[in-house]
Amino acid sequence: MYRTAAKRVLLFRAPSGINSNARLRFPPLRFSTSVNPNQHPETPNFSDPTSSSSTSSSTSTSSSASNWSASSPAEEARRQENRRPRVEYEDEQTRVLRASLPHVVRLGWTEAAMIAGARAVGVSPSIIGSLPRKEAALVEFFMDECLQRLIDRIDSGEDLKGMIPSERISKLVRFRLEMQAPYISKWPQALSIQAQPMNVPTSFKQRAMLVDEIWHAVGDGASDIDWYVKRTVLGGIYSTTEIYMLTDSSTDFRDTWAFLDNRVRDAFDLKKTIQEATYLAEAVGAGMGSSMQGFVKRVFQV
Repeated sequence: MYRTAAKRVLLFRAPSGINSNARLRFPPLRFSTSVNPNQHPETPNFSDPTSSSSTSSSTSTSSSASNWSASSPAEEARRQENRRPRVEYEDEQTRVLRASLPHVVRLGWTEAAMIAGARAVGVSPSIIGSLPRKEAALVEFFMDECLQRLIDRIDSGEDLKGMIPSERISKLVRFRLEMQAPYISKWPQALSIQAQPMNVPTSFKQRAMLVDEIWHAVGDGASDIDWYVKRTVLGGIYSTTEIYMLTDSSTDFRDTWAFLDNRVRDAFDLKKTIQEATYLAEAVGAGMGSSMQGFVKRVFQV
């Protein structure tokens, strides 16, 4: 089911008794052992392709549409072949987990909600014992369901046509976070479950897949360090907006969506992004030694 680069190298570690083939595949990083002082690596390109000064507005629009257009049959066939299923649950487990979600609003991400879900579909609550991590399995099931809905929205593509990349990113992140709105009062509990050491690997992979799907929808073709930087930045935007949403008391989370739009605009401001990355490089380098500092500053040098 999952299509792109963020799925293939790290093996998805599912609960005991549950099969999964999901993987993450990262593009290789190629660093030269010698440094040419007169040559600087390319900086990550966050600029909108539609705003290039070297092309006319009609050419820019055409370029953006081309990025969003369907891939060649061979490329699409390759993507379909590379898709991997999410966590595979038995039919009864799936029914129970899905039926448990309406009870989360009242009972939280708890075993009690899962027992209520089992009773709602006429399954013995003893089935909960087949899910060793119980509450974590419920949160992970919800994350998978949300990702599938996002993929379906991307595949339909109707409301994304004609948008520049920054607008597509804002719209897709908002669409994904809106799925959590009914559970917002209980979402801090879900985050604490995801942060438990035994659940962190799965949580990280699910979020990596989410971020990669969004960049795929934008038509991103980055490689090498660009690939990592873009996904790291978008992952940060998603996480900070998710936290902001927990404290937002505005109508229909209006303040959250304004916060999201501002963060995305900041990320697409290349100069500001590189400047912030340089500050980060200096901070990291100060703690890791002068040689590391010099290397990181060269990577992010403006």
